[in-house]
Amino acid sequence: MKSDTATNESRDILFNRLLAGAVFWLPALALVASGFLDIGPGWRTGVWTIALTTMGVACVANALRCGRVHCYATGPFFLVMAIGTILYGLGLVPLGKHGWNLIGATVLVGGIALSCLPEVFLGRY
Repeated sequence: MKSDTATNESRDILFNRLLAGAVFWLPALALVASGFLDIGPGWRTGVWTIALTTMGVACVANALRCGRVHCYATGPFFLVMAIGTILYGLGLVPLGKHGWNLIGATVLVGGIALSCLPEVFLGRY
């Protein structure tokens, strides 16, 4: 019989490199690339909203699948950031002319902090 940790690891999306790449690294690369390219605010809004939603849904699914601690924090965080992105992109939230930089910095710092800190204090599963 497998231990709970082994069972959780086998269900953890992050242990499947191809799947993790598709739902986390590819969207993260799309965020970075579209942040540097002059693609216009409409396209940037679409890319960032889809990327953050993909990452958020994957985190929530992973939390439910295996109980990965940080996914309980990062999933909702990425989904809230996706909502913020679409609201800013549609002009409903005034963040100034550097709004994309503010959103990007928040996603970067928040994503790293919420990915690392919960597991330092609470463990992986």
